[in-house]
Amino acid sequence: MVNITEKIKEIEEEMKRTQKNKATEYHLGLLKGKLARLRAQLLEPAPGASSGAGTGFDVSKSGDARIALVGFPSVGKSTFLSRVTKTKSEAASYAFTTLTAIPGVLEYGGAEIQVLDLPGIIEGAAEGKGRGRQVISAAKTSDLILMILDATKKAEQRRLLEAELEAVGIRLNREPPNIYLKPKKAGGMKINFQTPPKGGLDEKLIYQILKDYKMLNAEVLIRDEYATVDDFIDTIMINHRKYIKCLYVYNKIDSISLEHLDQLAREPHTVIMSCELDLGLTDVIDRCWEELQLMRIYTKRKGFEPDFSEALIVRRGSTIEDVCDQVHRTLKETFKYAMVWGASARHVPQRVGLSHVVADEDVVSIVAK
Repeated sequence: MVNITEKIKEIEEEMKRTQKNKATEYHLGLLKGKLARLRAQLLEPAPGASSGAGTGFDVSKSGDARIALVGFPSVGKSTFLSRVTKTKSEAASYAFTTLTAIPGVLEYGGAEIQVLDLPGIIEGAAEGKGRGRQVISAAKTSDLILMILDATKKAEQRRLLEAELEAVGIRLNREPPNIYLKPKKAGGMKINFQTPPKGGLDEKLIYQILKDYKMLNAEVLIRDEYATVDDFIDTIMINHRKYIKCLYVYNKIDSISLEHLDQLAREPHTVIMSCELDLGLTDVIDRCWEELQLMRIYTKRKGFEPDFSEALIVRRGSTIEDVCDQVHRTLKETFKYAMVWGASARHVPQRVGLSHVVADEDVVSIVAK
């Protein structure tokens, strides 16, 4: 493990020394590929290794979604958890109050959302400092990351946290690269571009990176003309990458100027609050619901009024088939048709099949054979 950390530092130092120009671009691309591979090994050591560094905290996933609270020590994660759930997480003015993952349940719109208060990340967490790897492994299992930041501190705190998460393959508020890669057993390398590349990738660089990864037979199609070396490495390392939505939540806004407050509030993917004064907590919860893209579906039995006391929680874009799975896995086998009332129906009610896409707060009545 120490050897891997030392190799990572050596590569990072070499990358800093290498001046970026066309002559060294290929060398930098290879260094980035090696760095990504070593970091993956560091986070997930080989089976039989004595270190349990790659494991997260022993908290089983429950509820309709999971939110991870990530941030430096003493930014207000524990206080936030205590305010929005019934869980009491110890909070104090000194660092490292939370030493393990503390789960709570946020009830919203009929959904139960698990909120994980993770120990504070310190700089170097990606290399195993503190309990960094456990924190990051737990964050990778979440559907949404709330990055809790201190509004009274410099903007660098956000950049440092993003760098730690980026280093271990967590991609915030990004989509997977539009690149097709299929390893093959024979046939050599077939590299194609849908449009002429403008992001720095070319056939020679792709060939060198694949060769370095011992992938001598592969089919590659670059669909994005602005795809970069980093995008291509992410495609190769897809099993070690997690694309997660992130909300940047600035706490302690009661201690900053109105001008600074206005500046923070206008940043993308950002919410502001003060846990101490209970300001903005409702806005944070509302934004979490939007980012998680959850919907409430109500059921109706034939001849009865709809049951609005309990909702089925599904993801945006779900179909009647997904609703059936939520009710019971075997329901599709006897499914005949469904009647739908609500925003997704062209007329009320509409008779639909399994592929019909539902909308938030639709009422659904399923008819069996």
